[in-house]
Amino acid sequence: MSRQWFSLDLDAIEKQLETDREEGLVQREVTEKREYYGKNKLPEQEKTPEWLKFIKHFHDVLIYILLVAAVVTFILGHYIDTIVIILVAVINALIGYIQEGKAEKALDGIKNMLSLHATVVRERKRHDIEAEDLVPGDVVLVKAGDKVPADIRLVEADHLKAEEASLTGESTSVKKETMVLDDEAVLGDRVNMLFSGTSLSQGTGRGIVVATGENTEIGQINQSMQDVEEIKTPLLKQTNDFGKLISVVIVILAVVLFGFGLVFHQYDWQELLLSVIGLMVAAIPEGLPAILSIILALGVQSMADNKAIMRTLPSVETLGAVTVICSDKTGTLTKNEMTVTTVVTEDNQFDVSGTGYEPTGELRHKDAKIAVADYPALLSFLTAVKTVNESDVIEKDNQWIVQGEPTEGCLVTLADKADQHIKKLTMQSKIPFDSSYKYMAALVEEEGEKKIYLKGAPDRVFDMAGLKEGSDERNYWEQQMKERTARGERVIAAAVKVVNKETEAIGHENVTEGMTLLGLAGIIDPPREEAIEAIKACKQAGITVKMITGDHKDTALAIAKQMDLTGRDVVVEGRDLDAMTDEERCEIVRQVDVFARTSPKNKLQLVEALQTNGEISAMTGDGVNDAPALKRADIGVAMGIKGTEVAKEASEMVLVDDNFKTIVNAVKEGRRVYDNLKKTILFILPTNGAEAFLVMAALLLGITMPLSAVQILYVNMVTAVTVALALAFEPIERGTMEKPPRKSTERLLSPYYMFRIVFVALLIGGSILLLYPHWIEQYGQENVSTITLHALVFAQLFHMFNVRNERHISINKDFFKNKAAFIVSAILIIVQLLVTYVPFMQVALDLRPISVQEWFYPVIIGLGVFVIVEIEKLLTHRVFKRQ
Repeated sequence: MSRQWFSLDLDAIEKQLETDREEGLVQREVTEKREYYGKNKLPEQEKTPEWLKFIKHFHDVLIYILLVAAVVTFILGHYIDTIVIILVAVINALIGYIQEGKAEKALDGIKNMLSLHATVVRERKRHDIEAEDLVPGDVVLVKAGDKVPADIRLVEADHLKAEEASLTGESTSVKKETMVLDDEAVLGDRVNMLFSGTSLSQGTGRGIVVATGENTEIGQINQSMQDVEEIKTPLLKQTNDFGKLISVVIVILAVVLFGFGLVFHQYDWQELLLSVIGLMVAAIPEGLPAILSIILALGVQSMADNKAIMRTLPSVETLGAVTVICSDKTGTLTKNEMTVTTVVTEDNQFDVSGTGYEPTGELRHKDAKIAVADYPALLSFLTAVKTVNESDVIEKDNQWIVQGEPTEGCLVTLADKADQHIKKLTMQSKIPFDSSYKYMAALVEEEGEKKIYLKGAPDRVFDMAGLKEGSDERNYWEQQMKERTARGERVIAAAVKVVNKETEAIGHENVTEGMTLLGLAGIIDPPREEAIEAIKACKQAGITVKMITGDHKDTALAIAKQMDLTGRDVVVEGRDLDAMTDEERCEIVRQVDVFARTSPKNKLQLVEALQTNGEISAMTGDGVNDAPALKRADIGVAMGIKGTEVAKEASEMVLVDDNFKTIVNAVKEGRRVYDNLKKTILFILPTNGAEAFLVMAALLLGITMPLSAVQILYVNMVTAVTVALALAFEPIERGTMEKPPRKSTERLLSPYYMFRIVFVALLIGGSILLLYPHWIEQYGQENVSTITLHALVFAQLFHMFNVRNERHISINKDFFKNKAAFIVSAILIIVQLLVTYVPFMQVALDLRPISVQEWFYPVIIGLGVFVIVEIEKLLTHRVFKRQ
């Protein structure tokens, strides 16, 4: 069946859909069509069962090694080891499952955009039915204020206008016609169609339903969202790669040491296998996935408190790496509220303060507030634009909204900003606005005289006022018009004509000549003031902002220049992008900051081109048309107030206050979170390194294992879940938002980090190994495991204070700023005392109660680690400074 309904005449559509534009369908036909086409709703996406979501959190190469270790210990009869290892794996999965929980709600979001009811004509009778009961061929009646229930080809359109910003990105209402269009017409130019999910701002209409459910334009966008491949975040990529690398190293090391132990030390193979399992468990940072999830979850909570709702955990970290933000113009960078900024009369220019539809502001001349009564031409202009007007502005829920056409609404607001009441005169006769003649006129009575007031496109009004081409007067007005269009403003002209008192009705012949031009109004969709500040902050942080809009290129460039978004004069249109190859798009996206007249496909192309260039891209948007690009981008950012539900559900982040500045705050938080994640890794991995070093040393030297697999697991989990948690609360370091974004290729473990991890691991492991023979001699084998366990825990506790400040001295004025560090330290000391002296805990971990003298060694090792690492940081910092 055809999708080019806009290019077919009505007789062909009636024949193809087997309907009648006057009588509508009969019930039998409705039933048959519903069986064939289904209901007017989008198909439900099959949901992943909860148990499967939970199981997916075991899909990690490090967890696989743990589970293999659990199976081996079970076969060897070490059931406590098995239980503890499985418990650790389950706890990790549980934390991931609870914290992540990313739900695919995009389909529900689009479904919510379908209107609930529709008025149809069936068998010549009108019926109010559920929108989901519509079928292709139904004849539908629509009026101002309705949400369009399906894709409709218009049969009649009486002053009908549709708000299609959410679908096409066009901020002004679209005048609807019924004529047949060229089959090349793009979505935004299909004026004989109404699209599902858009709304009507003016007039009435009648049309034939041509597409329902997933066959509508919204349904096609939904399908393109399902087809879009989601991108893995930098953190997920790097932790996956790190996990694979460490698992290969662990397995190779385990095999080599098992062979070495059998050949050179003639160990019992079962005992040796348990020791090798101890090594594997020691080297695996099993607490890392859990602590990463917790840190990201705390970042999510922090952002929610600052009006940015994150829908997925890793997206928090991705924000910190964003290099380009692709932003829609309408409603994101601008307010989506038309505003008159200037009024020009024959002798004067007036500035208008205030933005949006709220009637607060004033008219000023030469920076001084004016009395409108002192300027008769201005008074007449304001009376004209308020009278020749079918819209109104009202306050609803503490927000000023326009009822009707946005351009007319801002003219009402303009009149209401005057220092005196401007009358809205009664229209005795009118010529409605039509795009074919581009003006609207009204016959009124004012102060005993009959007048025709008119507003419309300046070029038409200039001719009606008899301004000859090339005349000084015409040149003056055209210059004023050009100045405003160059700033991205729409210009409306108003004129007046006094007519005979006997005039009762007017037609086009009454206004073609003899009009007196009153003035011009410059209208703009104003930028958000806070968005200008946000763009400035983005530039400081090394982030590029690109405007991708459905609006006209002159308007787009003017707004971009006004917001200091670009210093270039180049704008690329959607049709130009369509004609380019992938390589050309990758090049153009480097050179151009403003893209106009774009389609949903273009937005997707641009995001993909940026990603091909190695950029980490964010896409902000609020309309249905933004959804595929929101989902494809590394991070999609939807507007919470004006955003459509589908945009919110397709994105990773929703701005509660629609404030572009909130993005900058979120980026700041993203950078803080990433820094703290790196600090956490720098903290956790030396534990694993020290344990692995001790186990390898024992195997190579042929001495007794200092720790069992269960004891090693305990140390790993207790340091990760308590001490490491304190690092999540570290405040952002100074100068973080003045640095450029980190590269997506930047390694999680830099060469310096690798050095620090190895250095601290050898420092802790070497200290314990050095004192090990003395402990054996002094306290016996039974107590040595307990001392070793505490030595590892205390070394890490002190090391946490090293890590809080990456390269500078830790004891500084911010030392006590993070209270969580001291709280978790106290908790950890209490836990260590409990596992040492509470009988059932002793048994579980195979520990012994130790004396005060024996506690001396863990504390001294911890303190020694802190001092030596601080000296290392000081020396390293000096070396880096010289370089």
